[in-house]
Amino acid sequence: MDSTQRRADAAGNRDRIIQVARAAIANADEVKLNAIAKQAGVGQGTLYRHFPTRESLLAEVYREDVDELVAAAPALLAEHEPLAALARWFDRVADYAQVKREVFAAVEAAVWQDLSAHSLGPIGAALTELLDAGKAAGTIRPDVDARDVILLIGYLTRLESDEWDARARHLLHIVLDGLRRPGE
Repeated sequence: MDSTQRRADAAGNRDRIIQVARAAIANADEVKLNAIAKQAGVGQGTLYRHFPTRESLLAEVYREDVDELVAAAPALLAEHEPLAALARWFDRVADYAQVKREVFAAVEAAVWQDLSAHSLGPIGAALTELLDAGKAAGTIRPDVDARDVILLIGYLTRLESDEWDARARHLLHIVLDGLRRPGE
């Protein structure tokens, strides 16, 4: 096996580990590295080579979710009018916040600070892009900014697991209604 194929295999292993970990975070009370390695089809040594600690794996799942959420804003604006794009982005925020809640519950305070710094700037920029497009289209209130919305949707991390399905998206729709320009 040449070095290019080894790198591709390593990248594939890493991606599978992250995908399995993301599913485990969303569906389990406890994230066990041994179970993640087994489900990803890799040995424990491979998992630990990529992610030496449980926290490093959880942090990477979180970082990838932030990057996907940020990248979704311009893509949604390219496909939908601004208010619809924001509504669809809020749907993604609900999924992101569910993972964020589980990751933050599992990660040490020092790691949490690093993750917050990674997410607030890029997410704020993506949200500003969506809000600015809605303001330009006349569908979003002119008096709101990304910080307002981030503060409003912060409740998502406070929802209990048993109320998530009933409340997360419903409450985001209420926030979206509040962002609409009067008469829209």
